[in-house]
Amino acid sequence: MIAPVLIISSLLFAGFQTSTVTQPEPLSRFTYTQYHMGVDARVTVYAKNEQAAEDACAAAFSRIAQLEAVMSDYRRDSELMRLCDQAGGPSVKASLDLFKVLTRAREVSERSNGAFDVTVGPLIQIWRPVRRSGTLPDLVDIRRAKLLVGWRNMNLDWATKTVRLTRKGMRLDLGGIGKGYAADEAQRVLKKRGITRAMVELGGDIVVSGPPPGTKGWTIRVPNAGDTQGPIDLQFANCGISTSGDTEQFVVINGVQYSHVVDPRTGMALTNRIQATVVAKDGFTSDPLSTALTVIEPSQRGRFLNYYKGAKVYLKTLASK
Repeated sequence: MIAPVLIISSLLFAGFQTSTVTQPEPLSRFTYTQYHMGVDARVTVYAKNEQAAEDACAAAFSRIAQLEAVMSDYRRDSELMRLCDQAGGPSVKASLDLFKVLTRAREVSERSNGAFDVTVGPLIQIWRPVRRSGTLPDLVDIRRAKLLVGWRNMNLDWATKTVRLTRKGMRLDLGGIGKGYAADEAQRVLKKRGITRAMVELGGDIVVSGPPPGTKGWTIRVPNAGDTQGPIDLQFANCGISTSGDTEQFVVINGVQYSHVVDPRTGMALTNRIQATVVAKDGFTSDPLSTALTVIEPSQRGRFLNYYKGAKVYLKTLASK
């Protein structure tokens, strides 16, 4: 749509001269959805027209798909799985994307004393089928898998951008950090295409840029932000919002609800029913923090969050099923 042109007169150089000022073209809202990283990836943008929206969102989805090929633990041909195949061997050259994600993962692992740990893969492989079978895993298998878990066994060389997994059989799982990074990257692509008001949703991870026209922010329901720890609608702009918990992925066995999140230190799926929402400067920060806070003991949360000034945290203990 072409906006009306406003004609004004101004006194210039002692004479009258006509000049024109074009009002900004109104923005329309467009939403697109594709399946990536095991979830319905949704991108909502405000753009001048449908073609601009389609082109920008297609580029954003392409970037997400590219990162899925890097970080997926479901795809045998992903860069992550090729790295895991070399566990116990020499160092492996990593792409910039993978190295950045593993570097941030190691940082959060160290600061959380291992409550967050992407080397948890062998344990995830044991617990993932439990949600389908409804049968608890053998403790012997858990103890054996724990021998392969430990962030200190993932060596990163910043000079050469290489990674070495020191123990054969190690397996990485980026489920607690990859989506936040991908959402950030999608927003970066959108901004390069001139889209500065957008929301990218990847499951429990949301990254927003500038607010919708005429508002202060994107309205997002935070499940545990109310005074009574109930849901409340809040407005956000230029930040990442991530929620972790067992509201969707869990299994109940013998009256106990087991989360899809596994404590890397004990090898057991969480039963504490903690739900954490973190608002931070970007998804690369909010995603791993929300995961870590469901695992970290309450007495250690304050020390951990001191590393991430400005992060806003909403915590809730859910009622037992």
